[in-house]
Amino acid sequence: MKNKIFIISLMLVGLLLSACAGGGNQPAQQAGGTTAPAAETPGGDAPRSLLIYGIYKAGDQTWFIDEGAAAARAVEAMGGEFIFVDARMSPEEHMNAIENAIANNADGILVCIVDQQLSQATVDRLVEAGIPVVAVDDALEDEHGNKLAPWVGIDAYVIGYAVGEWMANYATANGLDADPNSAVLLLTMDTVSSVVPRTQGQFDAFTRMLPDFPQDRIFRGDYNGETAAGFEVASTLFVANPNVTSWMIMSGNEEGAIGALRALEQAGLDQSSAVVGLGAYLAKDEWNNVGDESAMRAAAWFSAEAIGTISAEMLMNYILHGTEMTMETAVPAIIVTPADYREIMGSAAD
Repeated sequence: MKNKIFIISLMLVGLLLSACAGGGNQPAQQAGGTTAPAAETPGGDAPRSLLIYGIYKAGDQTWFIDEGAAAARAVEAMGGEFIFVDARMSPEEHMNAIENAIANNADGILVCIVDQQLSQATVDRLVEAGIPVVAVDDALEDEHGNKLAPWVGIDAYVIGYAVGEWMANYATANGLDADPNSAVLLLTMDTVSSVVPRTQGQFDAFTRMLPDFPQDRIFRGDYNGETAAGFEVASTLFVANPNVTSWMIMSGNEEGAIGALRALEQAGLDQSSAVVGLGAYLAKDEWNNVGDESAMRAAAWFSAEAIGTISAEMLMNYILHGTEMTMETAVPAIIVTPADYREIMGSAAD
């Protein structure tokens, strides 16, 4: 009888020790306050790789291709698996991608949202599913502009201001500030919060440095961020203002700048005009092909690879180690020209 009591006591001690050992390895908390599920296979076998989705609003654009590739490298280097999704500028595709990620038990999501009005619905759905999210380029925000999730992108106003300063200096150096047949075109995206301060910075710097430049020769044209739309908006303004023979064009992104450049070439106005790109990932192709003959006179260079890497590492460190995510991370930029882009950009200029 004593032996039986001794054996039962040993069994109870073993069970208690096993339960205590399990209590020291709690999974990390999600941004929404829910607990992250362990990355295990359905059968309870060895843990699987962490699954990270990158959902980008225009996955066929060079910027997002480069950003997604950098994110994939960072995730894979930390032992995870990365799935790149092109939402094709479609709200429906975006929400479908979110649902697919949830259905496939994603451990985290990087997203550049198609329409910021979908921010709350996106975050609510991911909080419900217990999946952390990091916004890239365009913030996930509420109707008051408050960020709903960590964000990694560019310092939009500062970069826009640098572009405006460069253009004002170019205008002065080339006599465009006093030319009655010159005009400014600001290609805008008024519904995208990350772009609005870029345009405001461009306008503020240009008008501060050239306060006497006529306001009625500063035009704004709203577009959706695609090259074709930039071309269409610019072409329409060129036709409507035949007296303008020299345009100074600043854009919300590189695709818009390229669209305006093509429109200048079609109108025969490129040699007397100037375009400043935003990103330099397409400007460098212009310079690689035609050098300083291009009307793309400069570009603000900032790294898509940096945004992809930083966002992915931040998300992975949160999932793996519970490292707190910074709500705002801005990547700096520098103005490059055909004369110095290779020196400054290095291998990114190829």
